[in-house]
Amino acid sequence: MQLTGAEIVVECLKEQGVDTVFGYPGGAILNVYDELYKHSNEIRHILTSHEQGASHAADGYARATGKVGVCFATSGPGATNLVTGIATAYMDSIPLVAITCNVGVSLLGKDSFQEIDIAGITMPITKHNYIVKDINQLADTIRKSFIIAKKGRPGPVLIDIPKDVTAAKTEYTPQPAVQVMPSSDIDERDLETALAMIRRSERPFICVGGGAILSDAAEEFYRFAKKVDAPVTDTLMGHGAFPETDELYTGMVGMHGTKASDYGVDECDLLIVAGARFSDRVTGNVNEFAKNAEILQFDIDAAEMNKNVLITEGVIGDLKVILEKLNSRLEQQDHTQWKERINSYKEKYPLVYPAEGLSGPWVVEEIYRQTEGDAIVVTEVGQHQMWAAQFYQFTEPRTFLTSGGLGTMGYGLGASIGAKMGRPDKTVVNIAGDGCLRMNMNEIATAARNNIPIIEVVINNHVLGMVRQWQDLFYEQRYSQTVLNDAVDFVKLAEAMGAVGYRAQTREEFQKAFAEALTLGRPVLIDCQIDKDEKVWPMVAPGAAIRDAFDEADMKKKAD
Repeated sequence: MQLTGAEIVVECLKEQGVDTVFGYPGGAILNVYDELYKHSNEIRHILTSHEQGASHAADGYARATGKVGVCFATSGPGATNLVTGIATAYMDSIPLVAITCNVGVSLLGKDSFQEIDIAGITMPITKHNYIVKDINQLADTIRKSFIIAKKGRPGPVLIDIPKDVTAAKTEYTPQPAVQVMPSSDIDERDLETALAMIRRSERPFICVGGGAILSDAAEEFYRFAKKVDAPVTDTLMGHGAFPETDELYTGMVGMHGTKASDYGVDECDLLIVAGARFSDRVTGNVNEFAKNAEILQFDIDAAEMNKNVLITEGVIGDLKVILEKLNSRLEQQDHTQWKERINSYKEKYPLVYPAEGLSGPWVVEEIYRQTEGDAIVVTEVGQHQMWAAQFYQFTEPRTFLTSGGLGTMGYGLGASIGAKMGRPDKTVVNIAGDGCLRMNMNEIATAARNNIPIIEVVINNHVLGMVRQWQDLFYEQRYSQTVLNDAVDFVKLAEAMGAVGYRAQTREEFQKAFAEALTLGRPVLIDCQIDKDEKVWPMVAPGAAIRDAFDEADMKKKAD
């Protein structure tokens, strides 16, 4: 049958099982939006307040569901406004398809009105991208893009379509979506080497990252950790891959990890890294990282082997497949004495916060109590992000959504909208800082307009908290441009945009506000007023070894 390019776009999305698209229309993409209007009973479109919100929403939808997120934007500034969201997805390996439309083919390269080379701009931050100048290639390009986004190490793909291609016609033949399956091809020699290393280890320590979530390997990883009988830490992206209520769990590793985890990495004789890429926020000084250990890495991407840290051995492949194979061959190990040593660190160096008053950690723990640990927690970037990672106990994958690699302030509100659209059965809470909220507060209107009942908890210290913390510790308290003590009223702002607003200055006020928010079925913002000098502890200084993690008690001892 003969279809226009715009009709082909919509039909291909339906082939791929897409039920939700996030975007913002404009002149170049009008043909696609006109066709989408005719299929509004099959594909729901969420009109965001800004294109960046659309890309973050598509990202949040993908993280929460495991499906490919989809966003639309028009040419020029519409397309460039997607860039930060695409880069965020790229850094965290999130499957995303961004569809933009451009000026007509004959106008390309002529600095036409709202023309931009979005394919060139996004080349470094996509797995692949296309500009489709021939309508006969459009359907196959869209189908390939979904495969690329999901296959191997996931990531974003951009498709740019000139407007005249969306208007042209060609023959279209429907096709079923290709099911992307992980490869079972794992090098047997690498598996045997890994088994030998595990068997001879006396002090194994396991670090799990976001790859375990992307490969749906949580069950296999749990069995593996129990068989190895080793303490387990996670990276920021690995939260939820292993139940954090389990006795083997030691807390997050790295710059703001627990001392138990950082000491465990430093003292182990074998560090097993599953689906993590040795970010600098994990390793600290790479020359001192796990210096007493052999390092065994499992990763789907060969490029991650020896990129940041020199490893001893590695196994390349889908983590779920690797763990299945290892679990079938590995005998039950016993490391009781080693576990007792790490447990002594857990008891000696617990995470602490002020016993009285409203504080970031207390707010996170109260959210955990009231949601009974059964919520999707989204964050922005900063102190509140670290407190969420430290004090909410995640027990399931795809329940902690955060910008780990790029560290994108403004990510969380859009992502929480996407997560709620993908998982309407879940309570979705976005934990934000007041600085981050200023970057994406317009998406409150998106949630209100579409009646998407997310809960926005603002940890409001009237400063850029994490930057101020660095200024306090490393810049002799020169608080250059980090004070936000102005007249902005977030409660009135939320109400003006159609949401419900609360202000909490005490623990009791937050308890009441959050309990009400859980029952309203409307978007809610809770403005939590905390002290501007509250800090995230422990901390590793830039360039230091993670063994040198310090906290407030250490600083007081040093001062004395």
